[in-house]
Amino acid sequence: MYLRGNKWSYTKRKKRSNPWSIIILVLAIGAALYFEQVIVPATPPLFIPTSTPTSSPESFVAKAESLLGQGKMSQAIQAYEDAVQSDPKNPSTYVALARLQVYTNKYPDALTNIENALLLNPNNSTALALRGWVEGFLGNWVEAETSLNNAISQDPNNAVAYAYLAEVLADESQAGAGSLGTLDNAIEMSKKAVGLSPNSLETHRARGIVLEITANYQEAVTEFEAAVALNPNIADLHMALGRNYRFLQQYDKAIDQFNRANALNPSDPLPDTYISRTYATVGEYAKAIQFAQQAVKESPQDPLMQGNLGEMYYRNKQYQDALVPLRLSVRGGTLDDGQEVKGLPLDYGRVAEYYYTYGLALAHTSNCGEALQLSQLIQQGVPKDDVAVFNAQEMIKICQQVANTTVTPTASLTGESKGVKTPAPGAKATPAPTATP
Repeated sequence: MYLRGNKWSYTKRKKRSNPWSIIILVLAIGAALYFEQVIVPATPPLFIPTSTPTSSPESFVAKAESLLGQGKMSQAIQAYEDAVQSDPKNPSTYVALARLQVYTNKYPDALTNIENALLLNPNNSTALALRGWVEGFLGNWVEAETSLNNAISQDPNNAVAYAYLAEVLADESQAGAGSLGTLDNAIEMSKKAVGLSPNSLETHRARGIVLEITANYQEAVTEFEAAVALNPNIADLHMALGRNYRFLQQYDKAIDQFNRANALNPSDPLPDTYISRTYATVGEYAKAIQFAQQAVKESPQDPLMQGNLGEMYYRNKQYQDALVPLRLSVRGGTLDDGQEVKGLPLDYGRVAEYYYTYGLALAHTSNCGEALQLSQLIQQGVPKDDVAVFNAQEMIKICQQVANTTVTPTASLTGESKGVKTPAPGAKATPAPTATP
């Protein structure tokens, strides 16, 4: 029974199903499933950077070679390091990187990369030769010769191995570590290297080094000029050419080569040091001091750089200014920023020069107690160095004059003054582990 006239009823009629609604619902469910299973997995997560294609090892090597051709050594090294990271199983890349590190004096890094190359290929003649070359720079003569002889055994026609061996033997002879025949062997190896490869940078370099050590400076210039012509962007070659111009007293040419080396490797203090000593040789002490200061700025902890600056002050008769850097060189000490300078043990060559220059500066400034101690130390420590012994005796004379007040403490007494000896301008200092002008 129905109650008419009222919107309520106790019973309801069923509505008929709409087929289109069912179809739409099925399609919606299907679309949702497709989106979840197909679209979502293929979509990268939000807010995460997309990866970029990785450069090939070949592109890094090409970049390194291009940078090297522009004289950008440090950038070229970085490009080779990127190539190594991209392909760590290619021994040739390690070798190329190590060679550039040698030219920038990064010997431990170079040795690490060479060892990596040899792990990949133990019989790589070029890598063995390069390892011997680096060991020579580090003063490890036995290891250097062993590695180089192994390289030659692997490839008897490897001209670079003979060139590196010649250089190592020459340096060993200069350091007083070789036998009587070491230098003769170096000469022979350098000639053999050039014979095998007359147009190689390494062979010209090695032959030039042997000629320089044997005081054949003009011939050495010819060899280094040939090496520079093959690659003008290696600072070390310009340094070598500049040294030999300096020995020939062609000072303008020497300074030009040192400046080129400086431009190629501005963080190296040696070009500035050579420039300072060259200016001092011709009496331009203000310029000499300027470049010596720059060398100290680049390597403040190096006692050789400190000693050179002190000597430049001394030659310009700035005795008081000379004391601090010379004391750091000889005695060691701590810089204003806390860096430590380790004093040089007394030895023949350039070190002895810094000792007696310090002693003379002390005497001139009436610090005779320490000056007389140094005089005794020098005469006992380097008795075969006539120049050092002479100047040690001069310290005593100056202090006697100071005591008798017969002359003023600031009397002129430089290398060009009467009664004081200094090494000849072209004289070569006893070699140290790092090159010293």
